[in-house]
Amino acid sequence: MGSQERQGIEMTDDVFSSIQTMEQWYIKILDSINNGILVSDRELVVHYINAEYTRITGVAYDEIVGRTLTEVRPGAVLPQVIRTGKALMGVYRKAGDIEYVADVAPIMVNGVIAGAVSVVKDITEVRKLSQEIQKFTKKNNQLKNLVDRMYKAKYTFEDIIGNSSAIAETIRVAKLVARGEADVLIGGESGTGKEVFAQAIHNASNRAAGPFVAVNCATIAPTLIESELFGYEEGAFTGAKKGGHPGMFETASGGTIFLDEIAELSLEMQAKLLRVLQERLVRRVGETNEIPIDVRVISATNKDLEAMVKANTFRQDLYYRLNVLSIFLPPLRERGGDVAVMSKKFLHSQERIWGRRFWMDDEAKAALLQHEWPGNVRELKNVIEYAINMCENDCITPLQLPKWLTRDIKTSKAVTARLEDLVRDFERKTIMEMLNQKGTSTEIKRQIAAQLGISMATLYNKLKVDDGP
Repeated sequence: MGSQERQGIEMTDDVFSSIQTMEQWYIKILDSINNGILVSDRELVVHYINAEYTRITGVAYDEIVGRTLTEVRPGAVLPQVIRTGKALMGVYRKAGDIEYVADVAPIMVNGVIAGAVSVVKDITEVRKLSQEIQKFTKKNNQLKNLVDRMYKAKYTFEDIIGNSSAIAETIRVAKLVARGEADVLIGGESGTGKEVFAQAIHNASNRAAGPFVAVNCATIAPTLIESELFGYEEGAFTGAKKGGHPGMFETASGGTIFLDEIAELSLEMQAKLLRVLQERLVRRVGETNEIPIDVRVISATNKDLEAMVKANTFRQDLYYRLNVLSIFLPPLRERGGDVAVMSKKFLHSQERIWGRRFWMDDEAKAALLQHEWPGNVRELKNVIEYAINMCENDCITPLQLPKWLTRDIKTSKAVTARLEDLVRDFERKTIMEMLNQKGTSTEIKRQIAAQLGISMATLYNKLKVDDGP
């Protein structure tokens, strides 16, 4: 070995003091490689294997070194490489329970094949990892399917009942809102159907195939709201589940999250929600890493958020972030003839449950028309259900309605006549409103009559104004 070669090796420490020759140095290098190495000459006589080759293939050093490769390893591809001079990459082999791939290349000296080297890589762990990933993917898909079934929006715009111009305009705006991705704030009194509209918007959007997750912010304890919305890690607090738990925002990823009664959040929670809405990232309680989410946020309230902002009980920046698109649901008392239409619909729904037909007399109808409905659609639905349960025959009269609703109604003939006038005026008003919306042609009138379940003659009679004697 020349002096220049010696100078190329730094042996200032005792670590390499036992290495006497360059050959020993190279062998030490090969011995330290994590892949299996086998070296053969052109006559297929094996001159070297390292310990990793023995571990992978199960062939000991003394069993193969100095012998012809084909004697010990029948089926080896190294002879083919020596014969053709072309390398082979990624050749799959298996020895016992160990799977591996071999890369085999010819050793060239002055353009002549002098032998070949085989590098074998253990893929058993890789294969196991791949199988675990497949299992995880399958389980994840099963969980996703379960989430999609559990968090499915039920209502569409077709389920929203009413013919009034007020509700028609609200539906028109909501359908426009459904086309986009911006966050939505739905306002309106309690019972006006805010979640129904939220579900309808979701089902009409590009996110319809994803989950719809509804959260009532008023029903979750303040100490739990953060972990419910954003999730938690194992050990984050006493009682935390092993392995942690995803929050509602993670569950809703790919779909829509509906935050009902948003005004009930504390100022501290409002600040945390604002950051999530801005960054579209959530951090589980007890965790430092953030998780990206893909959700559309629809929030709802029956409170005056602008007044709350002025009173410093609701964050102004959060209000503007939630209120990118806004919809206000009209109260039932402002929806014209919708009380009669909805009563009929709710009555039919109960008929399917009870398996029998019901009808409502004029006094009961008039009682419904006079009521202000502070509880809106929810209150009307409950009243109809109450009346059905109180009904001993097929006819609903004021006697079957809740006492608080009928306490001012008298049953004298004079009052009955007045109630009949109310019903007649209400019917005329409803028909006129439908004509104003759709037109006044004969064909339109025929369609309206069919929709109301009356003849054309009856429709014309109801439109007449009785000026008295």
